[in-house]
Amino acid sequence: MVPFLDLKAQYAGIESEVLEAVRRSLASAQHVLGSEVAAFEEEFARYTGARFGVGVNSGTSALHLALLAAGVGPGDEVVTVSSTFVATVAAIDYVGARPVFVDVDPATLTMDVSKIPAAITNHTKAILPVHLHGHPADLDPVLDIAKKNKLHVIEDAAQAHGAEYKGRRVGSIGDLGCFSFYPGKNLGAYGEGGMVVTNNEELAHTVRMLRDWGQERKYHHDLKGFNYRMEGIQGAILRVKLRHLDGWTDARRRHASRYNALLDGLNLARPIELDWARHVYHVYAVRIAQRDRLQEMLQSQGIQTAIHYPIPVHLQKAYRDFGYSNGDLPVTEAAAKQLLSLPMYPELTEQQVKMVCEAVSSFNETTSEKAKPV
Repeated sequence: MVPFLDLKAQYAGIESEVLEAVRRSLASAQHVLGSEVAAFEEEFARYTGARFGVGVNSGTSALHLALLAAGVGPGDEVVTVSSTFVATVAAIDYVGARPVFVDVDPATLTMDVSKIPAAITNHTKAILPVHLHGHPADLDPVLDIAKKNKLHVIEDAAQAHGAEYKGRRVGSIGDLGCFSFYPGKNLGAYGEGGMVVTNNEELAHTVRMLRDWGQERKYHHDLKGFNYRMEGIQGAILRVKLRHLDGWTDARRRHASRYNALLDGLNLARPIELDWARHVYHVYAVRIAQRDRLQEMLQSQGIQTAIHYPIPVHLQKAYRDFGYSNGDLPVTEAAAKQLLSLPMYPELTEQQVKMVCEAVSSFNETTSEKAKPV
């Protein structure tokens, strides 16, 4: 069997370090925020190249607070994409704003920057690109458009820990960057966690207050805040795992290179890495017209796969009130029907990658239908 993700294998390699960190955290009795979280905030901000990091209880909370800190609220609009996890859009809804969707680039499936100008209105307050699957969005044009229109840029980097855009790590490039430490992420907690990073001291200060009931001092609530604090034990665990992240990323990139080589020439589209990008392969997703049949065949051979995401956010029942329908985002909609995520985690073996590719190749030989371009 080849699992889609094997967190047990990862834990086995760092068990002694994690247990020591947990013991240290428990002994400190600093169970919410505290010194371990503060140290992790500093270390992760430095890792991304940002001046400040604010730890929160989830990636969704990071997005929510980043939007609030940027002044986004009722009546405002945020330009974003539908090819993402629902949390990106939910956070916009939380602050009372309206998402304005633009389609994605067919190659990277990140925001199609050529579509942004037409989406901007007098109500636009921010642009929220998503670094999907670990490949950065094209940020320079986004930043240029934002500057001309006096908009904030908030990066959704939940899937892109350590990814680089033109030599700079994502998250630190826009006004605010939002990360998730959900267990399955490239850098995952043993529970929930998230962080906002920024180079703006005032924005960092606002996020720091908002995550802790809007207070600077205990019982002095200057803002209407939230209980979005990171737990001390997660900060301690994430400090351990951060030390291994670059090695894990190198392994992911080796697996992706191996996949690319072994799947070359088949009737499917492989993920790409543009010249200006460093892809960290949170997901290795191929595109193929017979996606569902391929998934069933792989499952029958003990190979687990996943689909990210079968229904774009703009077509989800919960978000019909935003007024979008089938056909509005053709590239996004076509990709949602074709993407299949193959096993990808650092502890994969070469033999496992080969097994997956041989199974995909065998399926490919049984069908002549190619992945349709979009």
